[in-house]
Amino acid sequence: MSHAVVLALAFSSGFLLGGLFFGGLWWTVRRGIRSAAAALWFSASSVLRTALVLAGFYVASQGEWQRVLACLLGFISARAAFLRLNLKPMPLKVPRP
Repeated sequence: MSHAVVLALAFSSGFLLGGLFFGGLWWTVRRGIRSAAAALWFSASSVLRTALVLAGFYVASQGEWQRVLACLLGFISARAAFLRLNLKPMPLKVPRP
């Protein structure tokens, strides 16, 4: 397989992992703030999401730093896309004298 195709697949894997990570974080925050056991929700979610991403990076990279870098760039791109889609601009409150 071509080196460019392999790097594109690693980038795509990182983007997918980022989507799962940040989507899971968003879901956890929305669910956890209404729960009586919020600490359990946040702790369990953090461990699960981190383990999933680390395992995904390990499988996608296959020990090659170029693939790790491509996967990381995909992960960061997913974060940027997720923020752009889900962040609403906050109104600027200027104090009046």
